[in-house]
Amino acid sequence: MEFHTFSLSNGLRVIFKRTNRPVSHCGIVVNAGSRDEEVGQEGLAHYIEHCIFKGTKKRKTYHILSRLDNVGGEINAYTGKEDTWIYGSFLNEYLGRSLELISDIVLNSTFPQKEIEKEKDVIIDEISSYKDSPGEQIFDDFEELIFGNHPLGNPVLGSEESVAKLSRDHILDFIEKNYSSETMVLSVLGDYTLAKVKKLVEKYFESVKRSSTKKEKREEFRIYKPSDIEIEMDTHQVHYIAGGIGYSSADERRTPLHLMNNYLGGPAMNSLLNLEVREKHGIAYNIESSYQPYSDTGVFEIYLGTDKKMFEKSKKLVDKQLKKLRDNKLGVNQLQTAKNQVLGQIALAQESGVGTMMGLGTSYLFYDRVDTLAEVFARINKVTAEDVLGVANEVLDTSKFSSITYL
Repeated sequence: MEFHTFSLSNGLRVIFKRTNRPVSHCGIVVNAGSRDEEVGQEGLAHYIEHCIFKGTKKRKTYHILSRLDNVGGEINAYTGKEDTWIYGSFLNEYLGRSLELISDIVLNSTFPQKEIEKEKDVIIDEISSYKDSPGEQIFDDFEELIFGNHPLGNPVLGSEESVAKLSRDHILDFIEKNYSSETMVLSVLGDYTLAKVKKLVEKYFESVKRSSTKKEKREEFRIYKPSDIEIEMDTHQVHYIAGGIGYSSADERRTPLHLMNNYLGGPAMNSLLNLEVREKHGIAYNIESSYQPYSDTGVFEIYLGTDKKMFEKSKKLVDKQLKKLRDNKLGVNQLQTAKNQVLGQIALAQESGVGTMMGLGTSYLFYDRVDTLAEVFARINKVTAEDVLGVANEVLDTSKFSSITYL
């Protein structure tokens, strides 16, 4: 058994994996993110992630931040489009301290008016820092282009205007609608017995309340229209991103798409795009492709940054690789190499304690199950060259691509 799962009497689900390391990790993930915000409240989920550290019924900000820092640990948080995490990393002996702190933050935050108003300036500065980084900003702009007025198109940070209008009442209302024992999963990774984890989790999380109302079903994304935009920017490089709709996290085709994306432009230095554009022609320092699944849809994108004189040539080289994948099945050796690469990357990712802890929690939250490493490997090994070719012809159809160019 790679992990254990159990539920508290209030319905809170818990997943625990035992390790043999001196450092442990735990966190709580909430089935709520930026796509759950109401119109005019963009950035609220992320705002809550910031403000949840600003004071509880028994702690001020300093005491929250120092509780794990004083023993060499870390407390952190993350907001996505469909989830929010509050988590910590620490030496094994501090599991109780960490669970108590996360429980206090999630259940007892008071959101003092003065502190949460001050935090708006921090977030607005964060938004401004993105605008100073076109290689990062373009990804938010691209999802806004792809998803349009749908909530998935809203940047997680919101805008300066929307953040400035957020209030304490907005925070409390969002938490009331989205934070409950049924919408959370607690994940623990560390060198403990199951009995000890159960005892501590029950002590600190039995007070999580059940929701009085069922969480509203998310608005599904249905209508996509390809579009191309050029934006004048005062930058040395051209930043370019192109792509379209991918598969949802529930679609079985996500596995061959993940495999194909990794082969095309994943993190390895021998990806097709990196070898063709950067290594062979030396005309782009940054070039990559990525695939992000959501619960009801997904997005596939290719990004490159290059000198303005080399931009058109770079695009032609990218199109050449896309056509190759659409027109030709991978050979036996190519397919096996692509599989071996993904299998190795997944195995290496298990070395990240935080990543493993969050992966377990997210999977259990959205699917109510977690695949073992053997099951994941089996699913990847079942992918055929025909599967990859079919996915390539659906997802890499450039007639359905949208694009953004920062000139």
